[in-house]
Amino acid sequence: MNIELIMTCSACPEQYDAYYNNLLVGYLRLRHGEFTVTFPNVGGELIYSAEPEGDGCFEDHERDYFLMEAEKAILHKLANTKFIKI
Repeated sequence: MNIELIMTCSACPEQYDAYYNNLLVGYLRLRHGEFTVTFPNVGGELIYSAEPEGDGCFEDHERDYFLMEAEKAILHKLANTKFIKI
């Protein structure tokens, strides 16, 4: 079960679209020091939020950690969504 993250903006805000089996399943955004993940896309249900050091983009030492946490949140949501089988 892999989530593919596609960076759509590198800074101010740093943001990604998340895909599972070519299906859009998440929108990740870091802006003004708040990192949010919504399911299944922009304006969807907030499923994860955090306050990393970075303001409009992650600090290099924190990016992998927060993106991994976002993936975990998306996978958890997918596992608990009836219309999608993993």
